[in-house]
Amino acid sequence: MSLSLSSSSSSSRTWVYDVFPSFSGEDVRVTFLSHFLKELDRKLIIAFKDSEIQRSQSLDPELKQAIKDSRIAVVIFSKNYASSSWCLNELLEIVKCREECGQMVIPVFYRLDPSHVRKQTGEFGQIFEETCHNKTEQEIIQWKRALTDVANTLGYHSLKWDSEAKLIEEIVSDVLGKLLLTPSKDSKDFVGIEDHIAKLSVLLQLEAEEVRMVGLWGSSGIGKTTIARVLFQRLSRHFQGRIFIDRAFLSKSMEIYSKANPDDYNMKLHLQSRFLSKILGKKEIEISQLGELAERLKHQKVLIFIDDFDDQVVLDALVGQTQWFGSGSRIILVTNDKHFLRAHGIDHIYQVCL
Repeated sequence: MSLSLSSSSSSSRTWVYDVFPSFSGEDVRVTFLSHFLKELDRKLIIAFKDSEIQRSQSLDPELKQAIKDSRIAVVIFSKNYASSSWCLNELLEIVKCREECGQMVIPVFYRLDPSHVRKQTGEFGQIFEETCHNKTEQEIIQWKRALTDVANTLGYHSLKWDSEAKLIEEIVSDVLGKLLLTPSKDSKDFVGIEDHIAKLSVLLQLEAEEVRMVGLWGSSGIGKTTIARVLFQRLSRHFQGRIFIDRAFLSKSMEIYSKANPDDYNMKLHLQSRFLSKILGKKEIEISQLGELAERLKHQKVLIFIDDFDDQVVLDALVGQTQWFGSGSRIILVTNDKHFLRAHGIDHIYQVCL
């Protein structure tokens, strides 16, 4: 984090996007940027994509909001970055967000000497001077300060890398680390986990507004739970409510009804009460009828993982219908029984293989 004053404000707010990329389209859109965005998608990192915004001299309000809503700004400096007032004003907004709300900034110097950005010299400086023509002195001073400020931040110099693909992988790993999503030792030792995450991201379709259920299926001991926990860690911050249900949670919830039939009405009420308390982060929520669960969550975008449990009655009590949850919600069931998923009407199934 760049400024100490920003730590409290950044930790308490909810970010819509993980990454806001700032770039000159003519230099990098179909090359570096397209590969960078693809790698972010593979790692389930949510980036703002501006393809539908018409660029002009002044910043679109939607774009300003997107910058404010992004945890990290990745500024891709290239030869023509300074040819655009739009890019330079975007940079001003990024610097403002870094100072006011703790946004993190990663500069990338794409086929460019960082000192040329820092000091506005070389071909970059010449292009910048042309952009400054007919601009006010205040605008020019602000642009210069922003360029120098961001260029002084530790970043990536593409000319020092033999492989652009490796450079992109390193930047994305840096982003993961800054998002506090660095994999645990257990998941690091799991060979191929990122390939599983990438394939699951296709099934999850995170940008779709529908409520979607996805099955994670495979034999016992193959690593389903490890994959599920990494996925849960990566996705949680994008949902208003989230819960990871395992056998321990369910057995604790049901222990006082151990002798009751699983279909017992009071047991279901108790189970749903604990489920609601956990997913909403509130203590001891009490519900008096089964319909209350849907009423409480129908406008909430939630993330639900249910791991290693195959009691159909209990499953129906917790995630009986997709209509119970708000748009964009995702429900992931982890099991070694494919028929169990089919019985619950789940068609989107990912098989974990060795």
